[in-house]
Amino acid sequence: MKITAIKTLIPWVGSRNQLLVKVETDEGIHGWGESGLSGREKAVAGAIEHYREFLIGRDPMRAGALWQEMYRSQYFEGGRVLTAAIGALDIAFHDIKGKALGVPVYQLLGGKHRDRVPAFATAPAEPGPEMLEQARILMEAGWTSIRFVPAGQTSRDLFEPRESIAATAPWMVRAREELGDAAVLGIDYHHRLSVAEAASFLQKMPKGTLDYVEEPIRDEAPEAYEALRRMTDVPFAIGEEFSSKWQFLPFIERDIHQFNRVDICNVGGFTEAMKVAGWSEAHYVDLMPHNPLGPVCTAASVHMAAAVPNFAWLECRNSPVEKLGFDNGEIFPGQPQLDGAAYIVPDAPGLGVEVDEAAILRQEFRFSEPPHLRRRDGSYTNW
Repeated sequence: MKITAIKTLIPWVGSRNQLLVKVETDEGIHGWGESGLSGREKAVAGAIEHYREFLIGRDPMRAGALWQEMYRSQYFEGGRVLTAAIGALDIAFHDIKGKALGVPVYQLLGGKHRDRVPAFATAPAEPGPEMLEQARILMEAGWTSIRFVPAGQTSRDLFEPRESIAATAPWMVRAREELGDAAVLGIDYHHRLSVAEAASFLQKMPKGTLDYVEEPIRDEAPEAYEALRRMTDVPFAIGEEFSSKWQFLPFIERDIHQFNRVDICNVGGFTEAMKVAGWSEAHYVDLMPHNPLGPVCTAASVHMAAAVPNFAWLECRNSPVEKLGFDNGEIFPGQPQLDGAAYIVPDAPGLGVEVDEAAILRQEFRFSEPPHLRRRDGSYTNW
């Protein structure tokens, strides 16, 4: 089998672009992949164009060797742009391989451990009565793992950390009191805090209020996370922005965190994500995959989640209280299906997700920017 074409499509679906890759072969089998570097799709598409030049004519069944060639065959190896490009291609190669062999992708990864992949949902309202009402709706619908967002999350121009902490902590306490201990409760601070601010936030709540805090600080310095770990016993869920096993290395080896938010579309596809999963298992770290993209990413994440023993929950952005439109049924007539608060593991060959290419071509690419946040003193801060 040989690769005959690699197409990059960037449709606007819901509230963001999705970078999809279609890999075609001389045997009439094609595969779909998705990139995870949201907001910088043009940069990733450029990297895919470079890779296309030497991938045409190659055998997609050799996904592992092609991964190494793409990663190592330049002086400046790695980085988020390149691994996002490699990830999209690697997922497409696995889709092709599954279709060629007539088996779902999870069979290529060792077989499935579970028939259903538990998911967590986000209550998108900022701390307050509406947040609690959304959490109750989710629990009544069978969702037991719920993620909250902090005060100030929806602002597009201003974020003041201490103000957010003061407004958020009391509502986390109230959420635990009203929702009970059966609920798994976490909060995503989107790496907007400093070590001192994160410690202050977590110390304002009674022990057992939160089951995890996601991305409280930026990831560049593992030593900063170690300092924060000494100040709190709340489990950390981090890693959605990591682009390789090497970025995970210090966090796993130093036992800093408890949940890996590995993003299969950003870390380099199945080839790299499964290595992170095995490494995590050896350190009793569970996977809690990042999944904010489209159905191709969801399908890939479901297969990965099915094939690993150390799994907690998969992110879902399509719940009774949140509809972001990423799973547009016109573009993706076949996609992973939810049964209550869990995805059903598909048994169709490959990823098991269908894509209407004609429908994609009716969607336009849109330049978009995440918020460029400032503090009250005029300085820039993290989005």
